[in-house]
Amino acid sequence: MDLGLLLGFLGTWVLILWAMISGGDIGWFIDPPSVVLVVGGSATVLMMAFPLRHVTKIHKTILKAFFHKASSPEKLIEDLVSFAEIARRDGILSLEGAIKEIDDPFVVSGIQMAVDGTDPELIEQVMESELDSLIERHETSRGLMDTLGKYAPAFGMIGTLVGLVVMLQNMDDPSKIGPGMAIALLTTMYGAIIANAVAMPISDRLARRSAEEVLQKTIVIKGVMAIQSGDNPRVVEQKLKTYLPPTDRGATEEKEAA
Repeated sequence: MDLGLLLGFLGTWVLILWAMISGGDIGWFIDPPSVVLVVGGSATVLMMAFPLRHVTKIHKTILKAFFHKASSPEKLIEDLVSFAEIARRDGILSLEGAIKEIDDPFVVSGIQMAVDGTDPELIEQVMESELDSLIERHETSRGLMDTLGKYAPAFGMIGTLVGLVVMLQNMDDPSKIGPGMAIALLTTMYGAIIANAVAMPISDRLARRSAEEVLQKTIVIKGVMAIQSGDNPRVVEQKLKTYLPPTDRGATEEKEAA
C-alpha cells in the first residue's frame, strides 16, 4: 500500500470532518437527496463518457492508486546489465535458463524473443506495441477520475440552482429561507469534496504511476535491444542510466564502488 497516499487521503477527510464538527451539528451537512443528485449524476455522466465496462471497474482504478508495488529502475538496470554479462560471456542462448527466475513478464517476453533469434526490428515493434497498449489503458483509468473530478462540481452547482429555485418559490415563509439556502449549498460542497478530496488527487497519483511504469518498460526495451545486438555490458549500463536522474546515477555508481 502507498503509505503517503493513504495518509494524505485520511488526513484530508479528517480535516473536512473536523471543520464540520467544529462548525456545529454534523447532521447539518447530511442531505440524502443532495448526495443522490451529485453522486448519481456524476455516475450517469461517466456512463455517457466511457463504455460501461470501464465505469464498472472504477473501484479497481481507485484501488490501483492505493495498492501499487513500485519497482526500482536502478534494480531493473542492474538485472539487465547482468543479463548482458551472461550473454556476452556464454552466448545469448544461455539467457533461456536465466529468464526462468524473472518475475516481470515484459522482460521475459523481450529476452525470450532475443533468445529465439527474432528479428531485432520485430522485437522492438512488438514491445513498443505492448507499451502503447499499456499507455492507452492508463489513460482510460486516469480519464475516469478526471471526468469525475470535472463533472461532480458541475452537478453540485446544478443541485444548488435547483435548491435555490425551490427556496424562492417558498419566500412567503421567511423561516424557511435560511435552512433552504443551506440545503441548496450542500450539493456544491459535495461536488467540491468529490473532485478535490477524491477524484483529482487520485488522477494525479495515477499519472505518476503511469510515468514510472512507462519509464521502466522503456528501459526494458532499450536493454533487450542492446543485449540482442551484443553490446558490451558497460555500454548497456551507460545507455540505460541515461534514463535516470543525475542524482540517482551517482548513487548507483557509489553503490557499485562500495
